[in-house]
Amino acid sequence: MSETLARPFVMSPHFDVAVFSCGAMLAAHPGAVIYTVFSGCPASDVTTDWDRHCGCDNAARAMRERSLEYDRALDPLAAVPDRGNFLDAQYVPSAPRAHAPTQDAIAQALNQALRRHAARTLVIPFGLFPSDHQLVHRACVDVWRAHPELAGFAYGDALYPRLAGQLQTRIADLVTRSIIATPAIEHGRADRSHLAAKRDAVNAYASQLKAFGPDGYDDVFSTERCWKLELAA
Repeated sequence: MSETLARPFVMSPHFDVAVFSCGAMLAAHPGAVIYTVFSGCPASDVTTDWDRHCGCDNAARAMRERSLEYDRALDPLAAVPDRGNFLDAQYVPSAPRAHAPTQDAIAQALNQALRRHAARTLVIPFGLFPSDHQLVHRACVDVWRAHPELAGFAYGDALYPRLAGQLQTRIADLVTRSIIATPAIEHGRADRSHLAAKRDAVNAYASQLKAFGPDGYDDVFSTERCWKLELAA
């Protein structure tokens, strides 16, 4: 099934997550905003194994490269970029304690961005894995509950929906907060132009794809699914 979203504002923990997870949906909604939470630039003397796998010798260079890839990826989707400037979890251990992102800080930044873009639909990750995705998910749920005028949807974070029990656990967690998640949107089967736009967008992430390897990101081209979020009666 498919659904047209009004002024979608899509939360992305990292530069690639929203494009990998719901790029076809974004292509179907030109002008959608993608807000990347962990886009802060770490110190140049920091390096991680992941950055080295991406072909970068330090974290600052890696984040600059990812930011450029992000901008290139959004062109075929006709999406609008925005950035949260929080540090990626892999860089937090090397940063001053005050720079560690918190759920409340992310929620405050999201509230400001929603007003800035006059959003009417909030699309959030389920936060299946890893911990920084989960942190974003919790902050998003807090904000959505505080804004009943916003339509709410959740997507399965690409590369992780097949982890045994993770999606079911997240849906069950939402129920404890009186939120019902109902399958609502599928993209990727009907419109080849949306699929082609997503493929072009994914291919823009050269450094990330290098780290994943040739068979490490196959599921980003699977049929996309979103769930509608509603408060239980």
